[in-house]
Amino acid sequence: MFTILESCVIINKNITSRGDNVIKKEMIAMLLAGGQGSRLGVLTSKVAKPAVTFGGKYRIIDFPLSNCINSGVDTVGVLTQYQPLRLNTHIGIGIPWDLDRNIGGVSILPPYEKSTDTEWYTGTANAIYQNLTYMEMFHPEYVLILGGDHIYKMDYEVMLDFHKASGAAVSIAVMPVPWEEASRFGVVVTDDNSIITEFQEKPKEPKSNLASMGIYIFTWDVLKEALIANANVPGCDFGKHVIPYCFDKGEKLVAYEYNGYWKDVGTLSSYWEANMELIDIIPEFNLYEEFWKIYTSSEIIPPQYVSADAKIERSIIGDGTEIYGEVRSSVIGAGVTIGKGAVVRDSIIMKGTVIGENAVVERAIIAENVEVGSGVVMGIGEEVPNKYKPAVYAGGLVTIGENSTIPADVKIGKNTAISGKTAPEDYPDGILESGGAIIKDGDVA
Repeated sequence: MFTILESCVIINKNITSRGDNVIKKEMIAMLLAGGQGSRLGVLTSKVAKPAVTFGGKYRIIDFPLSNCINSGVDTVGVLTQYQPLRLNTHIGIGIPWDLDRNIGGVSILPPYEKSTDTEWYTGTANAIYQNLTYMEMFHPEYVLILGGDHIYKMDYEVMLDFHKASGAAVSIAVMPVPWEEASRFGVVVTDDNSIITEFQEKPKEPKSNLASMGIYIFTWDVLKEALIANANVPGCDFGKHVIPYCFDKGEKLVAYEYNGYWKDVGTLSSYWEANMELIDIIPEFNLYEEFWKIYTSSEIIPPQYVSADAKIERSIIGDGTEIYGEVRSSVIGAGVTIGKGAVVRDSIIMKGTVIGENAVVERAIIAENVEVGSGVVMGIGEEVPNKYKPAVYAGGLVTIGENSTIPADVKIGKNTAISGKTAPEDYPDGILESGGAIIKDGDVA
């Protein structure tokens, strides 16, 4: 499991060896968390997708970070780029995940100015390439590549054992998906021994339904050589460039099949569905398992308050929330206020939002620190395509961006988006019709 060096110090099961100016980790993780998440619309206009709230209490980044520490991976580089402030603040020095380590731990890795060839991260593999120096500090035997925007629980140590036992250069975590969805993913074709015989990146006619989860384990020497060889490829990406390069070189690639819960919450509909699955009578994804905890950075806030007239049915309610109205089949974040007479159904309400008295909120996603005026009604009318981004604002949802204000007594239709502090004059006849959007100056639809 590890190389013995002079003055060897064993830190944990991931093994740290430290000799004369030498630090060695068996496996380190590189977590790609710099994506914009444009398919989440106004939810990510001011915040990176991995920092978006999930399940009332968590942020999406909590899941891969918790998987790392639960798997004994105690060295994690988090690559950030788009709107990183909230993500960086949330991660801090890694205390909630036990990643505040003198050797290893969590490190935030933004793009930085160099003496030559300064650039942003232009692709997933390019981002990793720009951090070769960081990885070399730990002399790893293996490197785990992760995305920061999926909801799942996985023991990466089991995947590492599979990688070592198979003698692979690259292991790709895969899972079966419905055939009609396979063209959305990179898919692999394997033989009876899980050896990959063909790799297709988002094919029109897939030959397999084993989809790549964007989780890779590379033997370090193979990864380093592939990254350097593809250093000048524009927008260098693992699925499009690095994996095919390794395959064409004749490296041994294997598929590690995963059959647990895994959700790409990259669209508003999938994000809404994943949250709603948490409140099923028997939830498909369980947040309450003692043996595989999900850790997060939590503020010290007061307990919940539920008034005598309030009604709550099959919902998650965050700390510090005050409920005076009715909440049904919804996920409510911390510090939310639901006013007297208000009704919230089939919705996600994030931290710090206020729902005014007698408002009706149905099938909505409302981001952090939104003010919804009294008497507002959301989710009315027929479902028609959004006029601006029909592929984003769909599923009959109402989506409200953070720090927005909705004036009293207005009505809002389906497949709509609102961002910014709106006023009564923004709603002709007091209505935002289905398929409409109100995006104030400086905000992005």
